[in-house]
Amino acid sequence: MKKITIVDYGSGNVLSAQKSFIKIAKDNNIEVDVLISNKLDDVKNSTHIVLPGQGAFSTCMNGLKKTDGLIDELSEFALIKKKPFLGICVGMQMLAKVSEENGAHKGLGWIDGQIKVLPGDSLKLPHMGWNLVNPKNSKYNNLIMTKNDYYFVHSYYFDCANKDNILAETKYGTNFASIVGKENIYGVQFHPEKSSSQGLDLLKEFIGV
Repeated sequence: MKKITIVDYGSGNVLSAQKSFIKIAKDNNIEVDVLISNKLDDVKNSTHIVLPGQGAFSTCMNGLKKTDGLIDELSEFALIKKKPFLGICVGMQMLAKVSEENGAHKGLGWIDGQIKVLPGDSLKLPHMGWNLVNPKNSKYNNLIMTKNDYYFVHSYYFDCANKDNILAETKYGTNFASIVGKENIYGVQFHPEKSSSQGLDLLKEFIGV
């Protein structure tokens, strides 16, 4: 049975994400255990991890650090055991080495790159609403991506050092990475849990339904 843990560190849209995975399980008649937790044993025993995020980068990173051993356990899960890991919105941004939001702040550093403010003096921030996601690679490992609209709320973007880590792009002032990936680790700048049926389809691909 698949065991999905949505990491609860005080700064994520955890309930909406949980409801999305529960709906996927019900619609596909499969057994999935969907937890909202920051317990190390729950992370260790999971088949899939989802790291959501809302608010400022530094606040989210500090939230992870408040639970002793949580970052180490997540690193073991994603980097050593190489199990499927998904970051959503700021959860995606925390995969980077550093963020320039409100000063310089260190991220997890799992995917090389920096988090920068969306460029453009006349650009309305945050970038909020539906926008087109254009896959640069229609399939990456077990994740099949299709050109579609998804729901965004953000002012910063992931500037990948290695362009091979950019799986899809979206245009808002500039072309920015809206899906990143490295081996078993994925990140989406948009909110699939708020993106109707296409968002659910992407989450289904992530858990291999």
